[in-house]
Amino acid sequence: MNSILSLNPYSIRQFFLGLIISLSVISCVTINIYFPAAAAEEAAEKIVDEVLNIDTDEAKPEPQSFYQSKPNNFTLEKNFNNTFNNNTFIISIIDLFIPVAHAAQANISIETAKIRSIRNSMGKRQTKLRPFYQSGAIGFTNNGLIAVTGVKSLSAKQKSTANKLINAENNDRNKLYKEIANANGHPEWQSDIQKTFSHTWINKISAGWMYQTSSGKWQKK
Repeated sequence: MNSILSLNPYSIRQFFLGLIISLSVISCVTINIYFPAAAAEEAAEKIVDEVLNIDTDEAKPEPQSFYQSKPNNFTLEKNFNNTFNNNTFIISIIDLFIPVAHAAQANISIETAKIRSIRNSMGKRQTKLRPFYQSGAIGFTNNGLIAVTGVKSLSAKQKSTANKLINAENNDRNKLYKEIANANGHPEWQSDIQKTFSHTWINKISAGWMYQTSSGKWQKK
């Protein structure tokens, strides 16, 4: 009781001023759904690992908790003042009513029947594509697709085979990016999903395979 009475009048005024500001902000906030980049990267890694048959058994670092320790033995006045002075009061009030950031960063769904069918189709094709990847004849473009690199000469028969594989693979990849966006209720995310996959494909390919730089130049990994 004594600690409550000892609160600084200025702190009390700050408290109520913050409350008024928070409620004012809440009343005029426009909720925006942002592209969940982290979730998209995780989804892309899962699919690329599966399609390229990459071993994912390597140990991953344990995620660290945001709160490393819990405060204790604080007086009421110290808790009150620190909470407001650290700007957490307004943030906590707004988050209470508008959990936009948390809701918008939901997981990306990649387990629909259509998406699984596309993934299976791509996975089965890799055994035929792999020799072309290894020789450098086919590389990974900077827009999430594949193409003939031109760094290795191919016979007429090999060119025909390569072009058929490229067309089929790119058709599946384009369908994949579109379907992931549609399955998550945001067709406008397709270009962002494709960009995410583009980086992931290149990051995951084996050493010696060809990829396209941002400037369009072919380079060996």
